[in-house]
Amino acid sequence: MSDPTISALPLTGLPTKASVFKPHRIVLVVIAALLVFCMIWFMHWDWVPKYSGRLVHGVGVTLLMLFSTAILGFVLAVPIGLVQVAGPWPFKVLARVFCTIIRGTPLLLQLWLLYYGLGSLFPQFPEIRNSFLWPYLREAWPYGVAALTLSFAAYEGEVMRGAFAGVPSGELEAARAYGMSRFTVFRRIWLPRAVHRALPTLNGETVLQLKATPLVATITVIDLYAVISKVRQETYITYEPLLLLALIYLVMTAILVAAFRYFESKIPSRGN
Repeated sequence: MSDPTISALPLTGLPTKASVFKPHRIVLVVIAALLVFCMIWFMHWDWVPKYSGRLVHGVGVTLLMLFSTAILGFVLAVPIGLVQVAGPWPFKVLARVFCTIIRGTPLLLQLWLLYYGLGSLFPQFPEIRNSFLWPYLREAWPYGVAALTLSFAAYEGEVMRGAFAGVPSGELEAARAYGMSRFTVFRRIWLPRAVHRALPTLNGETVLQLKATPLVATITVIDLYAVISKVRQETYITYEPLLLLALIYLVMTAILVAAFRYFESKIPSRGN
């Protein structure tokens, strides 16, 4: 038999009509609509059809850089966070040194050190030039992927460290008492609970990763930002390409945030 007091509680996860139609939100919507109208009516957008193909390609490269580096970075972040909680002290020290160096230096500097530093050393070795890796190492995108992956791994590794440490020890002890092996405890209890705790922060880190992808344009990777820069150089138009760039990034960010919130709502939490 259901409790009427519980059934009468509002669903906090769903926006109500009163919260949507608040005066300040209506004013913001009106201002945004006026800005969009002014942008369309008073600015020049006749260049968009000519560069539409390049823009679509640039968006594809940006999304590919984002998802590939975020997935690879998270795969690295899990062991980096785990060893800082339950690993032997040499691995703890290595993980902490890695996170400190990556988080303490600018991402642009790391990118340039990989591309202009390490990338300039590879051609000096005939063994590398004659290997199957040379067609990839002579390109710019592997260094962009490496820099963004290491950066994401360092930041998310610290998040996973706190997430692993925050899982109640009683849950792990109960799983061991039930007869689960250490790997089974990690796979079925510790890792899922840690990922659940880290998911809101992972959302923010992924958005930051999206906004860091334009840095790869500095090493000749043709992403969305590089395409917009080319448009500005060829058309001598300043504001319209930048406004379109901002709009595209806002849309991609909104989609990412909505996707993470959807997954957060689908994961059962304690008390559901």
